[in-house]
Formats: sequence, structure tokens, C-alpha cells
Amino acid sequence: MKRLYRTEGHDAIILGVCGGLARYFGVDPTVFRVATVILAPAAGLSLWVYIIAALIMPKESAVY
Repeated sequence: MKRLYRTEGHDAIILGVCGGLARYFGVDPTVFRVATVILAPAAGLSLWVYIIAALIMPKESAVY
């Protein structure tokens, strides 16, 4: 069963949201990080979505 969580350790650069999304969807975390950096100034909303995701998603250590 797949679970969505924030990564910790080497996969987490800021809060682990992009690393957790990358593990869930099976892609490289760089894809999500680049998309977040590009969309943050362009849409503005992605920064709020990132913050909300960081508050809602459990940490990896809480899941396992």
C-alpha cells in the first residue's frame, strides 16, 4: 500500500514535501523541486499549497 508522507534525511531539502511526493509517484524529486520553484513566483498559489502540504502530511518517521 502506498502512503504519502514527508521524507526525512537526505531526501528532504526544506520540509520533505517534494521528496515525499516523488516517492509516492515514483519519479525523481528534482522534478517536483523544479516545478515548485518555477510555479512559486508564477502562480503564487504553489507556495501556499507547499506550506499546507507540509502541515498536513505526516513525517516519514511517524508512518513507519
